[in-house]
Amino acid sequence: MLLYVIRHGQTDWNAEGRLQGQTDIPLNDIGRAQATGNGEKLAGLIDDPAGFHFVSSPLGRTRETMERIRAAMGLAPLAYETDERLKELSFGDWEGQTLKEVKASQPERLKARSEGKWGFIPPGSFAESYEILSWRVGAWLKTVDRPTVCVCHGGVIRSLFRIIGDVPENEAATMGIPQDVVLRVDQANSRLDWI
Repeated sequence: MLLYVIRHGQTDWNAEGRLQGQTDIPLNDIGRAQATGNGEKLAGLIDDPAGFHFVSSPLGRTRETMERIRAAMGLAPLAYETDERLKELSFGDWEGQTLKEVKASQPERLKARSEGKWGFIPPGSFAESYEILSWRVGAWLKTVDRPTVCVCHGGVIRSLFRIIGDVPENEAATMGIPQDVVLRVDQANSRLDWI
């Protein structure tokens, strides 16, 4: 199955290096421009958008990204679905903090994270590891039954690299996930390419 996957555009917390997780931070001006640019790119890649399913994480930054993408493609901005399984992982009590701030207050926990980032669960209720997130993403993937455009988060994309591309855990957990490009995922051939 063919997927085009886009990370939401930049937010102020992204720009400041804050752990965002499931906190609902809006796009900034750069993020809005990135979303529109990705929509223009998709318009050149997809000849028949009616043959694609459009789905987004329910968080505001992903929804606005999707709506700007669809508008740039000449499509009705609100004609898409959301799926809870596409939410970013929860950073628990660390959300809103920079890694520098976490290091100042919990250096031992940050060290544990650096030694095994894929399986590390931050402190706090409902916090998740990338491994836990990948279970959600894997469950969603099993429901994808037609070509799809998906707007989601960096952690979700890391999970796709791990699940589909068999990228090692450490690499998947630390790889950069840009906000101004489109990821083409060919599940049948286990290929993931930035375009």
